[in-house]
Amino acid sequence: MKHSKENYSKEHLQYLKKRKNSKIVVLSSQIGLLILFLALWELLARTGLINSFITSSPSKIVNTIGELFASGELFMHMGVTLLETLAGFFIASFLGTLIAILLWWSETVRKILEPYIVILNSLPKIALGPLIIIWVGSGTSAIIAICVLICIIITIITMLNAFLSCDEDKILLMKSMGANKFKILFKLVLPYSIPNFISMLKINVGMSWVGSIMGEYLSSSAGLGYLIVYGSQVFRLDLVMTSTVLLCILAGLMYFAVALLEKYYIKKHR
Repeated sequence: MKHSKENYSKEHLQYLKKRKNSKIVVLSSQIGLLILFLALWELLARTGLINSFITSSPSKIVNTIGELFASGELFMHMGVTLLETLAGFFIASFLGTLIAILLWWSETVRKILEPYIVILNSLPKIALGPLIIIWVGSGTSAIIAICVLICIIITIITMLNAFLSCDEDKILLMKSMGANKFKILFKLVLPYSIPNFISMLKINVGMSWVGSIMGEYLSSSAGLGYLIVYGSQVFRLDLVMTSTVLLCILAGLMYFAVALLEKYYIKKHR
């Protein structure tokens, strides 16, 4: 139900105004800091205080983006990496949550598998890269597999902890009212764990990009990770920096999408 400003007290209106001004100051400071950083970077590169061949510069990055766009490679490479990342992100989030539900459902299975999950979590996933390429083949399938492998263990651990932290008193109350485990899961445990699920998605945003780029380092013929490897091999560091900037932009947009989901959830359940 929406309320007009006339329904608010003077103190509440002052609080809302102060909060709005605070958001404006934060946003303006963030934008100003970015502009200052780019301007300083460009100035140092043009004056020769830093080696622009090694560090590149904002103007060179813009020119490289223009070249990639003109050749038709820009959206092709961005699209390949974005597709691999989104595929790994959604597969890992779904399968990891499903496995966490199964582990919550059976305490015996959880106790059996728990040490193996801990070991897999501590294992450097890059070590399995060559094996994954042999198992599933090179290219997109291997990259998505690596991405899933990196994200899924974190998903399982995060969601399982969320399920197990559900209020035991509420679970006992539902049991006393005749609710079975299926109803407890869908009526209590899953709704309770939605904030943790959104937090897990935020973590998986970064992890999925790490996985896709790591996979492209090992086996790819297209994508932003491929451009980074290719640029470093031929000493086109402008291409390396441009690909890195594009990765930051795409990862930021993906994180922003999850943040909007969180904002929508909070607003709906306020």
